[in-house]
Amino acid sequence: MTWHKHDKIMTGLVRTLPKPKKSVKDDLYLALLDSVVGQQLSTKVADVIFARFIALFKDNYPDAKKLLKMPDEKLRSVGLSRAKVMYVKSVAAFHLKHPITHARLSHLTDDEIIAELTQIKGVGLWTVQMILMFAMHRPDVFAIGDLVIRQMMVKHYNVTETGAALMRKLHEIADTWAPQRTLACKYLWKSRDLVPIAPAKAKRKS
Repeated sequence: MTWHKHDKIMTGLVRTLPKPKKSVKDDLYLALLDSVVGQQLSTKVADVIFARFIALFKDNYPDAKKLLKMPDEKLRSVGLSRAKVMYVKSVAAFHLKHPITHARLSHLTDDEIIAELTQIKGVGLWTVQMILMFAMHRPDVFAIGDLVIRQMMVKHYNVTETGAALMRKLHEIADTWAPQRTLACKYLWKSRDLVPIAPAKAKRKS
């Protein structure tokens, strides 16, 4: 059975938009650093700062030991805030003790990975969900904390509820997409071209 068969709106998006590509990444440590650097920034700005960040290191790779030794001022020079300097170093310190790798994490459930990685200072639920969805390609993640996802669901499904009732309604809608909620979210992100939102509001979260 087609996963979106009973949802006419999602069926319409699937028919209208190109199918999202799988984007499994081999290096989860690097992917997590990328997500942390991009928090609260537009995708374009985040990409520029991350490129400058990795260029500080040999072979464009932020080795954890070298990252921890790098002066904060040098990291700040590429556009990282003081908080993000602390966060990327927290990721590096955690990685040295508990490797952020497919080999160590792939056997864990989504909830277990969230519990594991949110121990790192500066890494919140949204950030780990992005790793699950885009770096690990876990199939059934509902990123309700993402502003764009919420905005697109409200617009496409004409949701009028607010507050706690809004969250319950969005979960109710998303439950019909299981076990492919990741794919549904990716279609919602793509649908921004169909239902434009202000660029200033389309920002990454922690």
